[in-house]
Amino acid sequence: MSRLFTHLLFGAVAATACPAQDLAAISDPGQAGGSASDASIFTRRDARAITLSIPAPRGMILDRNGQPFAQSRVAWQLGLQYQQFEKADREFVVEWGRARIEKAKLLVPGVSEPTDEELWNHYRERRWLPLLISTHLNKAQKEKIESNLGSGLILHPVYQRYYPHGSMAAHIIGYTGSVGKLPTGPINFNEPLWEESEGRSGLEYLYNKELSGQSGMKKLLYDEHGRKFPEEQPKRPRPGGNVITTLNLEWQKHAEDVLKEHARRGAFVLIDVNTGEVLVMASRPSFDLNEWIPGMSEKRLKELQDDAATPLYGRAFQSAYPPGSCFKPIVAMTALDSGEVDADTAIDCPGSITIGDHTFHNHNKRDAGAINVIQALATSNNIWFGKVGMRLGANTFLNTARRFGFGDKTGLDLVGENPGNIPTNEWMLAVEKRRFKDGDAFNMSIGQGPVLVTPLQVAQSMAGIANGGVLPKLHLVNQVQDAYGRVIKQAMPERRNWLGIDEKAIKTTREGMREVVDGGTGQAAGLSFTELCGKTGTAQWKINDHTNLAWFAGFMPYDEPRFAFAAVYEGRPGENPSGGKNAAPIVKSFFEPLKDEFKEIIAPAPKALEVIDESVAAPKAQPVTEDEAEGVVKTPEGKILDTKPKPSGNEADVAPIPRALEVDPSEIEEPEDGQ
Repeated sequence: MSRLFTHLLFGAVAATACPAQDLAAISDPGQAGGSASDASIFTRRDARAITLSIPAPRGMILDRNGQPFAQSRVAWQLGLQYQQFEKADREFVVEWGRARIEKAKLLVPGVSEPTDEELWNHYRERRWLPLLISTHLNKAQKEKIESNLGSGLILHPVYQRYYPHGSMAAHIIGYTGSVGKLPTGPINFNEPLWEESEGRSGLEYLYNKELSGQSGMKKLLYDEHGRKFPEEQPKRPRPGGNVITTLNLEWQKHAEDVLKEHARRGAFVLIDVNTGEVLVMASRPSFDLNEWIPGMSEKRLKELQDDAATPLYGRAFQSAYPPGSCFKPIVAMTALDSGEVDADTAIDCPGSITIGDHTFHNHNKRDAGAINVIQALATSNNIWFGKVGMRLGANTFLNTARRFGFGDKTGLDLVGENPGNIPTNEWMLAVEKRRFKDGDAFNMSIGQGPVLVTPLQVAQSMAGIANGGVLPKLHLVNQVQDAYGRVIKQAMPERRNWLGIDEKAIKTTREGMREVVDGGTGQAAGLSFTELCGKTGTAQWKINDHTNLAWFAGFMPYDEPRFAFAAVYEGRPGENPSGGKNAAPIVKSFFEPLKDEFKEIIAPAPKALEVIDESVAAPKAQPVTEDEAEGVVKTPEGKILDTKPKPSGNEADVAPIPRALEVDPSEIEEPEDGQ
């Protein structure tokens, strides 16, 4: 970092001025590179002592492995640097500045053009400081033009926020903006060298204090002829701390690529079931965070805001979608836990059923006969879940949904998270002007009606099903470190809710979700290296323009779940997507290319093996009598491996060290795929 500071601050000019009479505290200016006559600057109006504030570089936002999502780098701005003229009138000063600006326009596109009044006022009040006339320039742009600057134009170094992966995780990371324009008029004490920035969205905003760092200080001294004395730097800027997220940058990139390939608009979320860490949270479409640096034009902002694809909208956590059949495991667990059904209860499921003036259809409109809960989950039978939902009553399974995190924010460090909607009696009376009816229970039990969720909430609920006993508290930030690398905040695995669901109910629901992939509606998500459990879903979303959604959510592996996920696919108006056809392939396309990584993570721990230390010579086995052999442990070949110590009355006596059996490497059982 010291080299970066040196590079940035060397030759930089910008600051704050004090009246000449305030310079009396400076000892012998002749020692600072001037002559004895320079002492006269203390009584001359053009002498200046300038104190600068050096904005600190913001800390980094990193992934779990230390790869940067956001960092600071050096950039440059083209500036007009006036000399101090002996005889300067307004016309001369303006013409001098205008000539340099015309040259600058040939070097850099988009140079700003100050008015004549601004040029004149800058010379009169701020000529010791550069008048910045360009946006940020990168290293390549700087090297291209620096040899052609000539007199009166300078390249002014600044710290710039930079997002090396552009649009990746943009809705989570957020962006910065300028605290305010540089002052005009007389120079103020401790004026910043360049425009300071602050977090405006996402983690940049939520952790602005930790990322901001502490400004440094720089002092400059000029005599009345514009000659500069050696500068001082009483205080170096201290960089901001770092925010280490739980995200895996490589997996995040892969997820966004998969969404780009499979969905025009959609989202994907991946959670560690044991720790609650969010490993991936991707939304499509997105936007390039670098467009905000150093600032976004009003025209471009309006384009993004008016875009029908809503790229500024983080679908993974800001959406409010009907969950469709992804909600059915909640109803299944409620029914099993309450005793309304058991694993073998068969319910007759015709192709459709009429309640009041509305007819509900099974998704394939075919009579399924009498089926149990596992079969109902595997085939996503609407009639089974609608009937069971009416038996339970809406409040019963909606209360279970709340325990699994629906209807409330996850509590992650996110801006604009949507809590979704799990209706209550009060909500029904306020909005629908009535209480729940059977038709409401049927509709909500299949994930339609006023039930609204985010993909993040769906993945969280799957983590609860996979975990079995508790709903884990989710984490997006793993650590916050100060400028010295010390950890000032550390996330720890916690429970959010006790689920209070019977173990058999969870087990049966998991079995049904395994059957979804193994021969059911979610076969397209099947993986080559492990057993995946999931639930497909299709939901009517925007009724007016006939827009539907496709879902696939679940966890893996079946035996010892480690990862929970949710994928959503937004259909086009008039399109008829399905979870099995459109969302399940997203999940497979994410996991399958990463199978070597996931196989290593989910593989069972290797069995402990006793290994002989060959560097220690084994004592030669001696023949023993029957009496001596009491407590002796032998190998099949009759070698003595261990004996029980005989009481001696001497506490210093030590039993012989046990020897380990030799193990042939060929006899070590390797775990099979999927174990």
